[in-house]
Amino acid sequence: MKHQEAAAPEESDAVAKDAAAKAAAEKPDAAGGTDDGRASLGRRRRILIWVVAGAVALTGAGVVLAGAIRSPAQVAADAAAPPASVLADRVERRVLTSSVVVRGTVTAEQSLTVSPGAGATAAAGTGGKPVVTRVNKQPGAAVQAGEVLVEVSGRPVFALAGALPVYRDLKPGATGKDVGQLQEGLKALGHATGKDPAGTYGPGTKAAVTALYAALGYTPRPADPGDAEKLQAAEDAADTAQRQVTTAKNALAKAKAGGGADTAEAQQQLTFAQQDLAKATTRLEAARAAAGPMVPADELVFVKGFPARVDAVKAAVGEGVPDGLLTLSAGAPVIRASLPAHQKDLVKAGMKVEVLSEATGLTATGTVGSVATDPTPATAGSPTGGGSGAGSGSGSGDSPPATAQDPGGYALTVKPDQSLDPRLSGQGVRLTVTAASSGEPVLVVPLSAVSAGADGRTTVTVLGKDPAAADARRRVEVRAGMSADGMVQVEPVGGGALADGDRVLVAQAKP
Repeated sequence: MKHQEAAAPEESDAVAKDAAAKAAAEKPDAAGGTDDGRASLGRRRRILIWVVAGAVALTGAGVVLAGAIRSPAQVAADAAAPPASVLADRVERRVLTSSVVVRGTVTAEQSLTVSPGAGATAAAGTGGKPVVTRVNKQPGAAVQAGEVLVEVSGRPVFALAGALPVYRDLKPGATGKDVGQLQEGLKALGHATGKDPAGTYGPGTKAAVTALYAALGYTPRPADPGDAEKLQAAEDAADTAQRQVTTAKNALAKAKAGGGADTAEAQQQLTFAQQDLAKATTRLEAARAAAGPMVPADELVFVKGFPARVDAVKAAVGEGVPDGLLTLSAGAPVIRASLPAHQKDLVKAGMKVEVLSEATGLTATGTVGSVATDPTPATAGSPTGGGSGAGSGSGSGDSPPATAQDPGGYALTVKPDQSLDPRLSGQGVRLTVTAASSGEPVLVVPLSAVSAGADGRTTVTVLGKDPAAADARRRVEVRAGMSADGMVQVEPVGGGALADGDRVLVAQAKP
């Protein structure tokens, strides 16, 4: 059938050639042609055109019919199921890591507020509400240890290094860790505290405080306005007691010299006088220890590190002192994030972290500093400072201000390995925490390439050069290790061979 249809174009070509030959035979020569001859020539040309057109049409029809008609073998082949498709992947040798990705923000280690109370006004004797009389540091300014931040009612507010917040006036005779922190701050500025034990506000610390205030251009406030009178009274009492002892000694000497019976009485009077002198001396020492310069809580701010930075100042010179007059950030920059509950147990302190700022393209590395054991309640709160009270409002500032977008979760802190680029301050960053790692390159395959048989063996199927050739495949028993990101560590066992670059069966679709 196909042979006959294929001959149709040849027959058409033969008809066209015969017609062309006849037309050529009947064509008159150029010199002697007549009108009848010319008319006949025109008719023959038209006939030739029609013949050629018919031949072309027949040829096209033959081609179409040849493509539309299929043999029974071709029909059966077209109806057969396609071969099963094979999905394969390559065995790799690389370090396998499991990671947790969260969003974080670069913040200062400490954020705190400074709220001087009415103590400065009382010290200045002006009465009324405290007033800002000088602003030494504008927003954005760096702060160094021992610098005055602001002046309230003529009294300074300055910063020293320390992790503990100020919670009381530091007076002569006081003891505690905050006193030791004050001593360390004074020494760092070159003001020695003498022989005072660490954590004890003694004569050496008083001298150092006096020197610090003098360097700042101020006179320190006395621990008690009545200290001078108390000290004078104690000194007078001690002098009186000393004179009584002297008198008693003279009386005893006369009694002994005269050999009289009043010697015992004179001795007793001397004993009483000596006891009175001892008491007066103790009171004098206590008065001296308590008297002297103090560091009021509303004049001192402890920050974790320098340089610190002034983030905000809420009042200008001449205005009243609002709550949270100053906002400071201090300490080395840290990165804070919040882990959802399902990731909390995957992240531990000390894990490696990669930091990426999509906005700037800057990268950094660090380690997980801490993971909260309890969740932080979701809040729509407002910025919060470090503390409050009648004195200084310097807080520990271990948590960043809450924001309207705070979803809660488990607080995570990341410590950078090196100083962060200043451009990252306040930026949102992506944190990739390496939760687990093989430590060295291992063979890994997709999880779906590993199968467990009824005999309990775990195997992978290695494909041959032709993935579809089932007879070229071989099964290799493996021992599975850690898994991460859809890949699993495998180690061939039982003498099986598996190498980097082998192709393993991942899935095979049934026809």
